Amino acid sequence: MTGMFGEYGGQFVPETLVGPLARVEEEYQAAKEDPAFAAEIDALLRGFVGRSTPITRLRRLHTERGVTVWLKREDLTHTGAHKINNVIGQALLAQRMGKRRITAETGAGQHGVAVAAVCAHLGLECTIFQGSVDAKRQEPNLQRMRMLGARVVLVDAGSATLKDAISEAIRDWLAHPAETHYLLGSVVGPHPYPTIVRELQSVIGREAREQIQAETGRLPDAVVACVGGGSNSLGMFSAFLDDPVRLYGVQAAGDGTGTAGRHGAPLLHGEPGVFHGTRTYLMQDTSGQIHPTHSIAPGLDYAGAGPEHSHLRDTGRVHYLGVSDTQALEAFAALSRYEGIIPALESAHAVAALPLILPEMPDEAHVLVNLSGRGDKDLSSAAEALSIGEDGARVQDC
Repeated sequence: MTGMFGEYGGQFVPETLVGPLARVEEEYQAAKEDPAFAAEIDALLRGFVGRSTPITRLRRLHTERGVTVWLKREDLTHTGAHKINNVIGQALLAQRMGKRRITAETGAGQHGVAVAAVCAHLGLECTIFQGSVDAKRQEPNLQRMRMLGARVVLVDAGSATLKDAISEAIRDWLAHPAETHYLLGSVVGPHPYPTIVRELQSVIGREAREQIQAETGRLPDAVVACVGGGSNSLGMFSAFLDDPVRLYGVQAAGDGTGTAGRHGAPLLHGEPGVFHGTRTYLMQDTSGQIHPTHSIAPGLDYAGAGPEHSHLRDTGRVHYLGVSDTQALEAFAALSRYEGIIPALESAHAVAALPLILPEMPDEAHVLVNLSGRGDKDLSSAAEALSIGEDGARVQDC
């Protein structure tokens, strides 16, 4: 089967989607060979998105033993997260295919905002599906999507979170295949999406690899990124897979990985199965029914993971670990108070993993963390959870 990463990936879809998926793959392969397509992506990434994004050295947090932690600042892109890197490429691909309508899913809302912004910029119609639970806790992004002209459909089915939004977006694509391109936001789903999204996000790793070497004269000792579906992490990891660099993927432990239905860590506590058209690790029961998930970060509240992550887990090339809601909130507050950077709660999981990772690092190590997005969208939920008052956040010593 094509599109496999070891035992994972493939294309497990209804017959009605085989043709549209083949068209996407054919057009993408042709586009990759067209210098004009690459030039248009690069021009938009520079002039609309604001690339390249810098790396920033932490000055107050995690400086023990001379360790230096660097953040790759995807929070500084237009729309505030890495998601727009992929959206630019797929939207141009849709135009190349003659599609004037985009359908997409969103969890935390950052993908949805990016889709809405790019569609407005390119003159494309878009419909975005978001779980009603996610929409409630990410109200600022819901407002942004609508302000940018998107039609946002709230999904009440199932857990009313990301997995249900993906299911509804796929149904919408099935209903309108001739005029619609499904702009999938992560390295999940059927082939060719995991490959397309990873390649479009690889700009993160290419920039970061060059930047860290310019700053330090060498490669980092470790690279860290959060993993829901896993596009920001694979975009970062892709530049270092062949290097002697430790790679860490951080999943959502929620209320604890020992709590059934209260975490989002399939790469730690899942089993292989088929989900959203691909074979990957997922959270399911013995009958194959999908377990409920939970994370304070909506972008990590997902029952599966990208199939390439499943392969990297099995081969041991990437080390996966879990961070709880409480740990992520503490990192959210600490990075804000001590470094002047408010991270997305998803990204805060990667920062929260540093106390688990740094003891394994040699003295004077350099560690590179992908800060995949900014935390504007999370201020209300984080402030409530942290009980932030007039004197600001109370954070533990870091």
